Amino acid sequence: MKLNPLLIGIAAALLVGCNSDKDNNDTTAPVVTPDPDPVVKVNIPAFSEGNTLQANVRWTTYGVPHITAANLESLAFGAGFAYAKDHACLLMDQIIKVRGERSKYYGPDKVAGSGDSQHLISDFGYKALGVNEYALQHYDELNEDSRAHYEGFVQGFNKYVTDTGVENLAPECASQPWVTQLTAQDMLAYSMATVQLASSANFLELAFFANPGDSNEYLPVPMSGAPSAVSSITNNIAQQAAQFKLEKKYKHLGSNGWGLGKDMMANGKGGLLANPHFPYEGNLRFWQSHLTIPGAMDVMGGSLQGMPGVINIGFNEHVAWTHTFSTARHFLIYQLALNENDRMSYSVEDEQYSITEKVVTVEVATGAGSTIELSKPFYYSHHGLMLETPVENGLGWSDTQAFTIKDANEFNMDVVAQWSALNQAVSLEDMKAAFAEFDGVSFNNTMAADKEGNVFYVDDSTVLKLDDQANLAIRLQPELVALRESVGFDIVPGNMKLFESQGKVPFNEAPQLTRTDYVQNSNDSYWVTNLNEPLIGFAAQYGDVHKPLSLRTRMGLKLLQQGGGEDAKFTLDELEQALVGNHFYLESLVFEELALQCFAQGDLPIELSNGTQVDISQACDLLANADGKMNLDTQGAALFREFAHLFNAKEHLYDNFDVTNPANTPNTLRKDKVALTALAHAVYNLQANNVALDSRLDELQFVEKSLAGGSGSGEKLPWAGPMHVEGGFNVFRYDRSNLTRSTLIPYTDYAVLNDAVTGKPLASNLTPQGYPVNYGSSWMFVMNFTENGPEAKGLLTMSQSSDSHSEHFDDQSRYYSQSAKLRPLLFKDEDIELNLIDEVDLSMTKQ
Repeated sequence: MKLNPLLIGIAAALLVGCNSDKDNNDTTAPVVTPDPDPVVKVNIPAFSEGNTLQANVRWTTYGVPHITAANLESLAFGAGFAYAKDHACLLMDQIIKVRGERSKYYGPDKVAGSGDSQHLISDFGYKALGVNEYALQHYDELNEDSRAHYEGFVQGFNKYVTDTGVENLAPECASQPWVTQLTAQDMLAYSMATVQLASSANFLELAFFANPGDSNEYLPVPMSGAPSAVSSITNNIAQQAAQFKLEKKYKHLGSNGWGLGKDMMANGKGGLLANPHFPYEGNLRFWQSHLTIPGAMDVMGGSLQGMPGVINIGFNEHVAWTHTFSTARHFLIYQLALNENDRMSYSVEDEQYSITEKVVTVEVATGAGSTIELSKPFYYSHHGLMLETPVENGLGWSDTQAFTIKDANEFNMDVVAQWSALNQAVSLEDMKAAFAEFDGVSFNNTMAADKEGNVFYVDDSTVLKLDDQANLAIRLQPELVALRESVGFDIVPGNMKLFESQGKVPFNEAPQLTRTDYVQNSNDSYWVTNLNEPLIGFAAQYGDVHKPLSLRTRMGLKLLQQGGGEDAKFTLDELEQALVGNHFYLESLVFEELALQCFAQGDLPIELSNGTQVDISQACDLLANADGKMNLDTQGAALFREFAHLFNAKEHLYDNFDVTNPANTPNTLRKDKVALTALAHAVYNLQANNVALDSRLDELQFVEKSLAGGSGSGEKLPWAGPMHVEGGFNVFRYDRSNLTRSTLIPYTDYAVLNDAVTGKPLASNLTPQGYPVNYGSSWMFVMNFTENGPEAKGLLTMSQSSDSHSEHFDDQSRYYSQSAKLRPLLFKDEDIELNLIDEVDLSMTKQ
């Protein structure tokens, strides 16, 4: 992709006279049921009154901690201790990453001696983000609740590490030199870095390469020390730059979420289905806990790594909520118009700006016990970091143009405050007030339900606010649309005030909907939150509308429309079946017609592009007998999967998309044998790789736990469930991307087999061992409010602990492998006591 000079030259006249991007979005207000007995919200103390932190932790089956304390600080203290028992190594690994110290302990390369320079680029990148400096300088600006969470959590975490002893920690980090004591400022910096996952964290390499010169001025130089070591490192970086590929790194993150209202639940109260699809490794791995302040807050759910005593996805006695990855775009890339003969200044119409420089230093190990310090400048516009691709990808720094990022989540300190407020909410109105006050849900949609049977959706992920005309241009102007479709994000003219950010879109302008039947999202945009009340007319950066939906979204909508049974309403058990029933939409969409075409073809071979003649007759019966599920006993699972990865709706279906019927269109397989050729290609791939067409899923798909050091356990747990491209709902896959596999704690890897026609790695990630799984349905649960409080079933598929010596390292993984169902969530005190496996009263003097 090479940019056209048109962006700098876009005439303002093209935008003059455009209508507002805000279409008429008036809808009939639903009848929302008020709470007949409203709860008076209790003011929860942030800090303990004295100098002592106290918490009680009870562990139940599968290692779930139930933590009780009298204030947020002590609650976070107990959570920090319990969390460290499961994931001390993983969080310290992440803190070292955000501090920019991986090269200090591991050297410059991710694969030692490879010259990939990934640690060095990561370290420079995180230091250039400035989150550590910002956390130190601005920590005191946090509200009381946030500070209580951070300070309590680190004291509990550090207590566990100290009490256990560095040498007795999990084998993944025992006695390692990077084992560290955490500070509250570490945790704030870590949370600010995490919320940039969908924005600046994708561009650390581009920031590293940015420089106003024409050659290798981006390379770091020694502060002092051995020039020969520096020369080797910089040569490796230059080689990496030549192979650079521009790509959006977070493209696989996804989830399903439903809020079910009184019209959809059999008991006439609220319900929820939570199904985040996240990695089983690294900082995006979930952890379950139950947090209680007696008489004030009682909340259970799952949290991402290092969330200090807050629940990210869960429920309390009054509300339940879940999140899905939003289609919203949380940043803009600006093409700056540089001033003549000056690569360090630019203009925005009549205003002049200078590009500033900050020198960053990184310590790099060069051998046993020896390090050197390397430094290099990073550059900043008034928007943010300057970016540059080192090869011809179009984002070059030249005499006339340069590129910079404006990140809506830069230095976002609202994360903990946001979820603390959601955890304490006693109504949907409380939740809405939290969204209005904070911007912590930085890249997610939210689906929520209350006990009265009302449901609520909002995409309050952090989005830059632009002028209405700028929004219209981003949505409709062909050049801008083409650029976005080419690179996956927005690039806009930086010389026009029209595109200058006006802060962040406020809550009242975000896509949102309140109803009493359902709200849902499966990672398509907000517009099909509810088929009965489509949403349009919001800022362009929230995502496209009136476009075909993914097969996964269509699968979810089909399950919703079917309801749980004859009454078209759901019980808790029926919600569970919808979640873990392993349905996939591609079967109902095309398999019947594809099987008819297959039978008509008979044993007449189909010729592929490489000249191979393929007999597809063995595939016909498998297609005809498919039941639309990917269970362990599904025959033909590999055939269905490999076909799904070759299926292309634009090529294989007639173009009959109907914007008034998006859940069911497009829906007609073409009769020109194009799909049959894809089927033949799938058959050939399996035959060439020695996989039987009638193989069962339990012979192919598996989870294998990694032991300390990265070796596999040797035991492959059979794993039920489809993939996203199959139109699966409860989905899994194998993901080796650096952004989602973000830890240096080693994990087993698997070599992917090649496509027999193209020679490229199979998109399905089929390996000689089968289909490994390290990503997908993770912390998943279904719940229903009842007269006796919330009832819920759930599962943490990767299990509670990353400590390979823990009994909770693989127990929930085995549970799913053997039964593919959910377990009861122990929310009531009597259930906790009946399933108690350990208990401790924690106390310490504040440090």
